[in-house]
Amino acid sequence: MINYLIEVMPQLLQGAEITLKLFGYTILGSLPLGIILSFGLASRFKPLQWIIRFYVWIMRGTPLLLQLIFVFYGLPLAGIVFDRFEAALFAFVLNYAAYYAEIFRGGIQSIPVGQYEASKVIGLNPFQTVTRIIIPQVVKIVLPSVGNEVINLVKDTSLVYILGLSDVMRAGKIAMERDTTLLPLFGVAIIYLVMTAVVSVILKQLENRLNYYR
Repeated sequence: MINYLIEVMPQLLQGAEITLKLFGYTILGSLPLGIILSFGLASRFKPLQWIIRFYVWIMRGTPLLLQLIFVFYGLPLAGIVFDRFEAALFAFVLNYAAYYAEIFRGGIQSIPVGQYEASKVIGLNPFQTVTRIIIPQVVKIVLPSVGNEVINLVKDTSLVYILGLSDVMRAGKIAMERDTTLLPLFGVAIIYLVMTAVVSVILKQLENRLNYYR
């Protein structure tokens, strides 16, 4: 068993490259977008708030798997064509941005109004207030919830096999069917466990570094 896993692991790790690439790009795209959308959700401009709420409702109310299929197979009917990786990334960013938007909205609305008033008193403009006063406090508040979504993202990347991407899950499935054994899935599980463990350690370190906001 161990010898077989060692033998098949290079193939699985090759698939993990796609998984890690999708994970990293999704974080880079969805977190900033989620933060921007969260301010729209918390704004007093009702039309903007309603539009973003509708978007969040659609993204959170439908399965990510369905969104992947729609982006890759449905959008080409409207003349919008993505390759497999771009389709997966587009769907993942839009989906996770909706979750992050709600998380950050809750954090923004938890900041006392006095913080905004105090920033005006000391002469900060709205941009400085948001970047120097609000966001640092919000990040500390929402980090555990964001961390949960990041860990979920690691596991959700396995859904891209439906688009035919050669991720770690597809690599394990190919090896399983080729060698008629379930052992490759143990290798896949090990890779996902290692990834989630690394992410958990990084998030814990971030929480410790942000303790000074308490």
